[in-house]
Amino acid sequence: MPMHDKHFPNESADYRAARNRLLADEMALRKQIESVAAQRRALPPGGRLKEDYVFAEGPRDLAADGPETKTRLSDLFGKRDTLMLYSLMYRPGGTPCMGCTSVLDGLQGNVPQIEDRVAFAVVAKAPVDEIRRWARERGWTNPRFLSSGANSYNADYFAEDAKGDQYPIMNVFRRDRDGIRHFWATEILYAPSEPGQDERHVDPVWPLWNAFDMVPDGRGDGFPAGTYQQSLTAIGKQ
Repeated sequence: MPMHDKHFPNESADYRAARNRLLADEMALRKQIESVAAQRRALPPGGRLKEDYVFAEGPRDLAADGPETKTRLSDLFGKRDTLMLYSLMYRPGGTPCMGCTSVLDGLQGNVPQIEDRVAFAVVAKAPVDEIRRWARERGWTNPRFLSSGANSYNADYFAEDAKGDQYPIMNVFRRDRDGIRHFWATEILYAPSEPGQDERHVDPVWPLWNAFDMVPDGRGDGFPAGTYQQSLTAIGKQ
């Protein structure tokens, strides 16, 4: 049964039939995505914030010099009642994660729109000056960057294991009259392994892979390394 009356130039009947079957599945997927989002919104209250973590940060203007300051997690909400806190895999003396870099490359432009409704910040274990240096190299002018080097936030909210290895995770916190509670996280990272599906827990906010899912060759078999490697080379020469 036709899904609509549109036909692209020179398409075959076989193509249109297959495309209509796919379109039906795409519509079902849209409903599933919206259903899952509704379940997420309906979650009961999460656990109270373990502690009001103190982060280090520099001036919001990456081009500006200034002293390192201390900021509590509660301060990050500003006038909002919801906070999205993305953990960038970047430990002291290490190199920034290629995947996280791609995620933030995509989010950079949307941060002003995100902050129209909720607060947003990026936290990493590396020192403030290293994080800011990488942000300048990538042109990340919109997000707020924090260092968790002096607190246990990463370990408490599953962005770090007992060996100090870092993991990418988006945590969402909610503030109301009773205080701050954890609302949700991309914890599918820790769910049972599924072949071909592993480490795809932040896909909904990762524009790159959503774009590649629309093209014939798909996602390919690796992370985007080109501009990342060029930037690492450049930053290593500074």
